[in-house]
Amino acid sequence: MRKLLFAIMCIFALLVGAYPLLYAFVESKYTFLSSKSPEILHSVIWKIAFFAHIIFGGLALFIGWRQFGPSFRSRYIALHRAIGKIYVIAVIISSVSAVYMGFYANGGLVSETGFILLAITWLMTTAIAVAKIRNGQVIQHQQLMTYSYACAFAAVTLRIWYPLLIQMTGDPVNSYSIVAWLCWIPNILTAYFLNMRLKT
Repeated sequence: MRKLLFAIMCIFALLVGAYPLLYAFVESKYTFLSSKSPEILHSVIWKIAFFAHIIFGGLALFIGWRQFGPSFRSRYIALHRAIGKIYVIAVIISSVSAVYMGFYANGGLVSETGFILLAITWLMTTAIAVAKIRNGQVIQHQQLMTYSYACAFAAVTLRIWYPLLIQMTGDPVNSYSIVAWLCWIPNILTAYFLNMRLKT
């Protein structure tokens, strides 16, 4: 069952991680951009932040799952480190961009706060994880990276929860405000319970 759940997680991570490719083949009016006002869409800074966020966030999601599994880490240490470095760079770019974008999130202050805190949590857990491994604190590094990837996986859970909430409430605006928190808080709690298995 554990292997099946991990496989499902990996499939979702790969699919949503490849999501930015959609913007190369689909008109903007059929994507998330159609929900933004003309004023925002004409902002060069916002568009740079948006594409930086989805491209590098997608990359982090796409490669991050491979870091889990002790057999992979022990057999391919150099590859594990290389993927880790790419992941960290991708997180820094995507999370910083997400903080800026958070101030323009649909749904008002509730959504803005939820997404900004998600971005900050993602950045901080990743940064502290890097500091821990540099100090040789392997278990703490693994725990923090679990939290980090839980934040990255919010891209997946958002796309699961949001349509379900719309179906239940019939209210896209309030559903988006809820999903700004629901997409990552349960992920963090799940990471916490997973980390309880690791001895500090």
